[in-house]
Amino acid sequence: MKSPDRDGSQPPKPGAPSKPPTHRWAFAPRFRARAFGWRSQPAIQRVKEAVAEIRKVARRDPLLAAEGAVRFLEKVSPALQRVDSSSGAIGTAVNHAIVELAAVISQAPADRTTRERWLERLWQAHQDDDIPYIEILADCWGELCASPELASEWADRTKSVVEMMWGPLHRPGGHFHGLPACLSSLLAAGRHEELLTLIEKSPHFWWHDRKFGFRALAAMGRVDEAIAYAEATLAKDERPYAIARACEEVLLQAGRGAEAYGRYALLANQKTTNLATFRAIVKKYPHREKAAILSDLIDATPGEAGKWFAAAKDAGFLELAADLVQRSPCDPHTLNRAARD
Repeated sequence: MKSPDRDGSQPPKPGAPSKPPTHRWAFAPRFRARAFGWRSQPAIQRVKEAVAEIRKVARRDPLLAAEGAVRFLEKVSPALQRVDSSSGAIGTAVNHAIVELAAVISQAPADRTTRERWLERLWQAHQDDDIPYIEILADCWGELCASPELASEWADRTKSVVEMMWGPLHRPGGHFHGLPACLSSLLAAGRHEELLTLIEKSPHFWWHDRKFGFRALAAMGRVDEAIAYAEATLAKDERPYAIARACEEVLLQAGRGAEAYGRYALLANQKTTNLATFRAIVKKYPHREKAAILSDLIDATPGEAGKWFAAAKDAGFLELAADLVQRSPCDPHTLNRAARD
C-alpha cells in the first residue's frame, strides 16, 4: 500500500477523476448575474478580457483553462441580461468567445469523468439561456465531447427528442434547445448516414440544420454531393453568405481552388467595405494576381465600379483607380482621403 503524501492525504487512485483545478479568475466576480447595465461596450470589453485571461492560462495549463472556460460560459448569459443587444454587437462578441473557448475545452487533456461533468454543466447553462446568448454553443457539442464515443452517447441521449419534434405529431413552433447538439454529436460520432436520414425528417429546409448534413457528406469525401446539397439549401434559405463560405472551404480543402474562386469567392468573403472584401480574397487566394482579382470583382458588380476605387488605390493601380472614379460614383470621403495621401 502506498504511503500518504506529506500533507497526510492518500495519493489518487489510478483512473480516479481529476479534481477541478483551483484558481482565482479575475473575470468571475465581474460576471455576476445582471452585473452589466444597458450599455453594450463595457460588457463587450469584459467578454474580450475574460477570453484573453483564459487563453493566457491555456498556454501553461490547458486543463485549468478549460475549467475557466466552462465557468465563463455558465456565467456570461445571466450577467448580460440587462445589456441592450439591439445592435448585435454584444451577441457577436459572445459568439466569437464561444468559438474560441469551445476549442479550449475540446483540446484540454481531461479524463472522461471531468469532461462528462463539464458537459452536464454546459448543458444546464444552455438550457437556462433565456436571452439567448450562448445558443451557438450547441453547434459545437460534438467538438466539446472530444471523442466519438462520448459524442455517440450524447447523440443517443438527444435523438429521440429530435425525432419526436420532427415527427408527424410535431407541434408548429416547437423548440428543443438540444437540436444542434444532437446533430453535432452524430457528426462527431461518425454516424453520417444516420445524420442525413434524420435531417430529411425535418419539416424545415434551414441551413442551420442542413449544414451538419453538408459536413457529413464532405467528411465522407462526397464533395460534389455536399455542394449540391448546399446549393439546394441556398435556393430556399436566406443565408447565402454562410452557405457560400462553407462551399468555398470544402472546395479549397479538396484542392479545387479555381472552382472555389469562380463560384464562391465574392459571396463568401463579403466584408463591411469593398476594400476589406478585396483584401480578404487576395489573402485567401495568394496565387492569383491582384489585378485579375480586382478585375473580376469589378465585372461581378456592374454599375458599381467606383466602389472599388479604394481597392485599386491600395493595390497600387493608380491609373485604374482614376478610371473607376470616372465610370461610376465613389464615396466622397474616400476621395478626400486619397487626395490628402
